[in-house]
Amino acid sequence: MIKSVLKIYDTAERKKKEFIPIDSPFVKIYCCGPTVYDYLHIGNFRGAVFYNFLRNWLEFLDYKVKLIYNFTDIDDKILNRSKKENESPDKISKKYIQEFEKDFKDLKLRPHTANPKATETIHEIITLIDSLIQLGIAYEADGDVFYSVRSFKDYGYLSGRNIKDLLVGARVDVNKKKKDPLDFSLWKKSKPEENWSWDSPWGKGRPGWHIECTAMIHKFLGQEIDIHGGGTDLIFPHHENEIAQSEAICNKKYVRYWIHNNMIVTAGDKMSKSLGNIMTMREFLKKYPGEIFKYLILSSHYRSQVQFSQTTIYQSIASLARVYSYFVKAENILESNPTKKKLHTDFQKKIKTAEEEIINAFNDDFATPKAFASFFSVINQFAFLLEDKLTSLQEQTWCSEQLLLFFKKYGKMLSLFQEPPKEFLKNLDDYLLKEKGLTRSHVNKMLEQRSCARNKKDFQTSDKIRKELEDLGIEIKDTSTGTFWEVKKHFSREI
Repeated sequence: MIKSVLKIYDTAERKKKEFIPIDSPFVKIYCCGPTVYDYLHIGNFRGAVFYNFLRNWLEFLDYKVKLIYNFTDIDDKILNRSKKENESPDKISKKYIQEFEKDFKDLKLRPHTANPKATETIHEIITLIDSLIQLGIAYEADGDVFYSVRSFKDYGYLSGRNIKDLLVGARVDVNKKKKDPLDFSLWKKSKPEENWSWDSPWGKGRPGWHIECTAMIHKFLGQEIDIHGGGTDLIFPHHENEIAQSEAICNKKYVRYWIHNNMIVTAGDKMSKSLGNIMTMREFLKKYPGEIFKYLILSSHYRSQVQFSQTTIYQSIASLARVYSYFVKAENILESNPTKKKLHTDFQKKIKTAEEEIINAFNDDFATPKAFASFFSVINQFAFLLEDKLTSLQEQTWCSEQLLLFFKKYGKMLSLFQEPPKEFLKNLDDYLLKEKGLTRSHVNKMLEQRSCARNKKDFQTSDKIRKELEDLGIEIKDTSTGTFWEVKKHFSREI
């Protein structure tokens, strides 16, 4: 069935390239993880969701994948947090690693191959720094060690920046110890007030940020890797500096494919603490199921910005509710007619076409929005067949089975569409009721009052209660088997 080849957009070459691993079928991936000094905001989890899918898809293509996702547990932000909370830096980082892992688990993402920490890689970091000094590419200055940027002739090829123009409008760390303002820190001498350091040939101190990732990659994956991932905000200077460090030492290509996911934005602005427009994942998961966040993230292409607002959340809810409601219908049909099945050729063709479209989309630089369109084309066809009087119950039963199998298979790549349908929809209603300040018991009580009014043929009161419920966003469906309700999930405006 797989006719297309996987093509990946490489940031360094600025084009899509056929994916050819260094040592097929083995694939080595490193993704820059978070700095752990606080609860992680939803922007930190865009990469976690996307690279979870990327690994799943590569495995679907029969590659053997190692995915390393690190924790930066040495950083000025951690030091500042430790002072604020009057707690040791290592306890701060351990605490927020655990909090990240809880959110990650609640999102139902697969564990990574390994989650190394910078503090566990000090020996490798010191060895790399010493090698750079021996090569004359780095230099020590009163306990600090700096990388000499101009000594690396290819500096800037990832970001497309000209080294001659870097000082113009650049944010450069002012440090009189540097020989050149562009040079960056490999090792930082401990300050008198800092009780957080390691011994080194240059005295007590701690590593710079950029050398940490290079050391962890060398330790866990080797000197050459297939894919290096991270957010677009890491292209310069972080990933540029990683290249300079590793390729100067190893004299070989560091990364085959650089993949960068774009940012989450709110009202046109990048999500950041400085702008005060962030939401932590913990806060999101208290309000909504993790399925909604994963859908919201993956419904945009990874190289596009994700618009995060109440509207886009509700759009995701509406889309998921449509999918899961048809899962429930399919399950009900299968329960009532479990053995009598008859092939429906039109739906068979639709499934086959959708499978080919999804595979082609995923192989085209992980084009998830195209794949989502194919998912919904199957839902729409299934909905049509349920309404079509020419479709027999036996054919509906076969279609129901195929629908559920199709979504299980291809949704699994995205870590989506795997929830128990009835339970998911009930939980979704409960989340939305809570948001409206309502309870299930309150809605049921109003429906009981409406039922009593209808039994008494007091249709004026019955209609009044129905109108009140509709104004609250409750949709009522009167059927021959009883009255059913759900929270309205199709939204057309900002709320």
